[in-house]
Amino acid sequence: MELEIAGLIANVQSFTVIAVAIIIGSGAIGTALGFGIMGGRFLESVARQPELAPMLQGRMFLLAGLLDAVSMIGVGLALFFTFANPFVGAVQAAAGA
Repeated sequence: MELEIAGLIANVQSFTVIAVAIIIGSGAIGTALGFGIMGGRFLESVARQPELAPMLQGRMFLLAGLLDAVSMIGVGLALFFTFANPFVGAVQAAAGA
């Protein structure tokens, strides 16, 4: 019985590691795409109207901070699942351990 519970917990932990990798990877890909698109559009708009460069640069940095915040929320969520995995407790409660 104890061996079955340990196997179930090992399965939950291994799936959690895969989920954490997906969360962090998709956050990194999304942020990289966002920065690439935003930077390209910023350069296009400054090339068209150079006198608006200071205003556009300020707005670009504001959006860059918001883009980073989204990926940091994903990292925080992934760390929560890594160190305080709520699914392990659910498996132990269901198994009666």
